[in-house]
This record gives sequence, structure tokens and C-alpha cells, in this order.
Amino acid sequence: MQIKRTTIPDMKKSPNNCDLRSCFLCRQCLPEWLPAIQAHRKNLTFKKGELIFHEGEPVRGIYFVYSGTVKVHKKWGTEKELIIRFARQGEILGHRGLGQEAIYPISATALEPVNACFIDLDFFRASLKVNQDFMYGLLLFFADELQESERKMRNMAHMQVKGRVAQALLALQEKFGRTPDGYIQMTLSRQDLASLVGATYETVFRIINELAEEELITLSGKNIALNDAAKIAVYTKE
Repeated sequence: MQIKRTTIPDMKKSPNNCDLRSCFLCRQCLPEWLPAIQAHRKNLTFKKGELIFHEGEPVRGIYFVYSGTVKVHKKWGTEKELIIRFARQGEILGHRGLGQEAIYPISATALEPVNACFIDLDFFRASLKVNQDFMYGLLLFFADELQESERKMRNMAHMQVKGRVAQALLALQEKFGRTPDGYIQMTLSRQDLASLVGATYETVFRIINELAEEELITLSGKNIALNDAAKIAVYTKE
């Protein structure tokens, strides 16, 4: 299915303006810099399934998620994709395209209706030069992302798929929390879960059913509840 692509000038502006205190940039910049952010930002909205930016496109700017959830993904072979991470409220998108080449090396897609703040590249670079705390925070964020990427690649090479699925479920619960009914507060398709752990849909489907048969998880449609996180974590050590 071809996803409709919009360009920056045609994007639908969001009626929900960000609050200038929740996003990665606003939390760490100088208070005196907030009026400049307000003047330069563009508040945009994206529908579920809409592509925010595409791998290989020139970097136009950086996005900060105000509401909703975004998957950050990369081509893996000719037909598959690998999900790098999920971004939610307050988090940054598009920063992987910073550098001399200024090309997005990944894509970002809205998993649900998303409101985001867009900052053009020139103003983003100016913000880095003016706000030392923001630059330092971004450096630490890059370091954490690099460590996570290295861990994920190591696990794909050495960990069994069941261990990778178990680790992904634990990480999703830690990041998004649980609903009042105990389910992970994020609905993820089995195909996206397979793309997250670097396995086939069929293998992940089988493993999810095995975990359910072992009563380690409870399924309700696409929703998953972890019944015993400690026992699930055992699979990540095998």
C-alpha cells in the first residue's frame, strides 16, 4: 500500500499549539529563547499511517512530538523494515539526519494521530549554538541511542528470537506503561513487533502464542498484558 506523502508547505497545521515546556528543545533551552522558538515553530498534524519524513530525503528540519506515537524505521532488504525506536510526547525526530550529508537515514510514520512541532534546520542549528544545556542534552541523547543501537544489533546476532520478543515486550511496558486493565499502553501489530525484533511475522506470531500458552502474557486482540515480568525476563538471558 502506497502511503501518501506530503511536503512541508502542504502539511496540515495543527490547532493544538505546543505548550513551550514539554518538548526536548523547550525543556532545556534558555527561558529567553522561548519567544524565538514560538516565532519559528510550525505546529503540524499527521494522520494515523501518514509518513512524516522518508528515508533518503534531504533534511528540512527537526520535529518534536507534542502528542501521539511515531515509529522510526529503516529499510531492511527489499521488502522488509526494521523499527529503530518509538517516539512519543516530548521526544525528538529527524536528528539522525544532522551532519554534512543532511539526508534522513530513516523514516518516521505516525502510529496514531500525531501533533508535532517542526523547527527548520537553520533555526535548529542556531538553537544549538545559543543553548549549551540543550546541546549537552542532545549529545547525551545521541550517546544513549548509539548504545541502544549497538545492544540491539548484538542481540540480533546472538540472542534467540524468543529472547528478543521478551525483551521488546518488557521495554515497551517500561516506556509506555500499563492501562488500568494491565495491558501495555500501546497497541502494536504483530508485523510491527516482528520489525522491532528483526524476525519474521510467522516466528513472532508463534512465539506470542507460546508465551500466552505459558500464561506469561494475556492477549486481547492486538493488546498484550505481561503477567509475570520476572519470568519473561528469563528468556532474555538464555
